[in-house]
Amino acid sequence: MTTLTLIEEERKRAFRHNAVVHTALFAAVITFCLLEMSLGENRYPISVILRVLSGEQIEGASFVIGDLRLPRMLAGLLVGSAFGVSGAVFQSMLRNPLASPDIIGVSSGSTAAAVFCILVLRRSGTSVSLAAIIAGIASAALIYALSRGGKFSGGRLILVGIGVGAIFNSIVSYLLLRANQYDVPGAMRWISGSLNGVVKAEIMPSAVAAVILFPMILFAEKRLKIIELGEDIATALGMRANRTRLFLVISTVCLIAISTSVTGPVAFVAFLSGPISKRMTGRGAPSLPAAALTGAALTMGSDLVGQFAFGTRFPVGVITGIIGAPYLLFLLIKINKSGGSA
Repeated sequence: MTTLTLIEEERKRAFRHNAVVHTALFAAVITFCLLEMSLGENRYPISVILRVLSGEQIEGASFVIGDLRLPRMLAGLLVGSAFGVSGAVFQSMLRNPLASPDIIGVSSGSTAAAVFCILVLRRSGTSVSLAAIIAGIASAALIYALSRGGKFSGGRLILVGIGVGAIFNSIVSYLLLRANQYDVPGAMRWISGSLNGVVKAEIMPSAVAAVILFPMILFAEKRLKIIELGEDIATALGMRANRTRLFLVISTVCLIAISTSVTGPVAFVAFLSGPISKRMTGRGAPSLPAAALTGAALTMGSDLVGQFAFGTRFPVGVITGIIGAPYLLFLLIKINKSGGSA
């Protein structure tokens, strides 16, 4: 068997494996979507759900499924996918498993702005979402500007991001301590990351962002994989790494800021989706579609656990935080033992 034949066989095997992984993830996401709309105080079979989604008016079911559960499911699907893609892009681009938007402070600016609007300005709804979007983009620009030097350094950007995130988290803590005790629960619900109370109007910005930005980011996936090989190799191949990197940063930051404005910062979804999808696909860099599906499945699965697995209902961010925190500790220990490289 020639070398060329072996390479061709390996490509076919990788393609089949990839197809199975993506199909399994897609099936898991569809299952979670149906469970999100089926389970609750009133349980509805799939036949009723499909009739409601087709536009048929069914007393009781149309309101519960169409106005309460469908927006919750769509929020989990869109926000989870956005977090998954954004996390995988940052981790691949900076070649560091810690380079997740929620770890390096990109989401912290959105959180601080939203808490300020809720506790100080006494705003809610659209005002909070708009402030979260603007602050998320501004905080990312600040981190990028402060980390610039003679040559791009992912490690420097991560350290600057962690520092900026710590400042924003301190602002949030100060606002919570100074706030009226009756206003704090509303802010805490937002900080923890929750799908509770999401309405159709709040989902529209995230849906529009997904339709516009997802294809743009996926189109740049091949360039992202070249960047992951290193600055020198990317330059040798004739690619303008800085331009591609700036495009990816702007696209993913807009995506993560808009998504955060819908549900708040759902902890560790962006951090976990890339490594999970990478391990499943078995490739050098995580597949962005697989990362998106993983993020959606993780978000909706955690939401179902938070709603129905315990006597008390927990926001989705609490469950994802419980899942993600041990992995973060494991990763930090692993980096420490390897002398600074994950």
